This record gives sequence, C-alpha cells and structure tokens, in this order.
Amino acid sequence: MSNIEDIHIEPFQVRDCALVVLGTGKKAQNLREFLEGLQEVPTSSIYHHFWGRFLQSQFDEPEYNNDFAAWVYHGLHEKALAEQLSVIDPTEYDDIEELRMELIEVVEERLDQSEYIPWAKTDQLFHFLRSQIVVFDTGRRIEDPKELPSLVPDLSQGSIFYHFIDARRRTPERCDDFSAWLAAFGEEYEDLRKTILAIDPYFSSLKDLRHILTDILSAYF
Repeated sequence: MSNIEDIHIEPFQVRDCALVVLGTGKKAQNLREFLEGLQEVPTSSIYHHFWGRFLQSQFDEPEYNNDFAAWVYHGLHEKALAEQLSVIDPTEYDDIEELRMELIEVVEERLDQSEYIPWAKTDQLFHFLRSQIVVFDTGRRIEDPKELPSLVPDLSQGSIFYHFIDARRRTPERCDDFSAWLAAFGEEYEDLRKTILAIDPYFSSLKDLRHILTDILSAYF
C-alpha cells in the first residue's frame, strides 16, 4: 500500500494572464433591452461584467460590485435595483448559467413591479462586452508548499487573478489553484487548504487578495 511519499505530485506552475476585451454587438438603452441582453449574450459576457473589472487599471473600490449594477444606477438611476444586483456574489453559483438566471429573475421582478420602463440617455447605453483570457507561463515552479510564503507576495495581479479567480472555472471543485494543489498532499496541509478555501475573492481587490493570502501563509508557516 503506497503512502503520500510514494505519490508524485506535480510542481505548482506559476502562470500570469491578461484579458482581451471584445464586443458582443448587444447594447441596451432601457431595462427591457437590458433584460434581453442578459438572456442572449454568451456566458463569457456575464463573466466579464462580474470579474473583468479586477484586471482593469482603474479598479479602485467601486461603489457597485459589477458592471450591471453600476450601469443600472448611473444610467437608469434605479438605486434599489442596483443594490440588488450589487450584492449578487458569483462565487455562490454553480456556474455562469445559474448566475445568469439569478440576474434575469431580479430584473424581471423589477419590470413586473414598474409601471414604466426606465431609460438611459443616448450617451449612456450599456454595451455588453465579453473577454478572452490570454495565459502566460512565467517559468516559475515550486515543489513544496513551504515555498508559498515567499512566492505569493511577488505574484503579479494577473497571476493572482489566474490562480485565485479564473481557476474556479477550471478546477473540478471550482476552487482556487492553491487549494487544489494542496489537496494533493493529503491531510498534511488540510487546515491551510480550508483556510484558503474560505476566502471570498469577490469583495476584495487583487492587491487585497494577495495581502490576505500572504498573511495566511505567513501565519501558518
């Protein structure tokens, strides 16, 4: 019977990334058109309008936590609806389609309650965008979790995004790459893995996430 020492564990491969923003051809000037856009755009557009802001240079603790909520507030001046959309946490949904359905339900409920359809000015249309991720291999590798405390503080924001946010689309457990890698070591780092898994990335900036991870790793090791 083999033990953990007999199992070959692949090194953690550090990658970086950037998002290429593309148009979808869909736009909205009123809440009805906005609902139609939510129903029709590809999942990459829903993903972009929740997560793309993290890699935008102007990201700085926005008042609303996704592009949809921000436009509903600034374009349509629908504060109550904007707040409803802003508190939606994409990490709580199994996939983008489930997240899309939540958005649709919230907007449909608002339309059902309203006697008129809110409109935006012609220079404040909502343009549905989508993004594609471009991944770069940094060439950095670590083989021992004890190397994480010295690795994480030096990671770029693109690396934090790729390994801690985009990883949730790639890993079987929909978790970050650090937790997925630590799982391969069995019970040895289970406490650390659970602590990292408990981090909700949606309400922090990439810089904040890097600091949180650094503090956790420093305290553990």
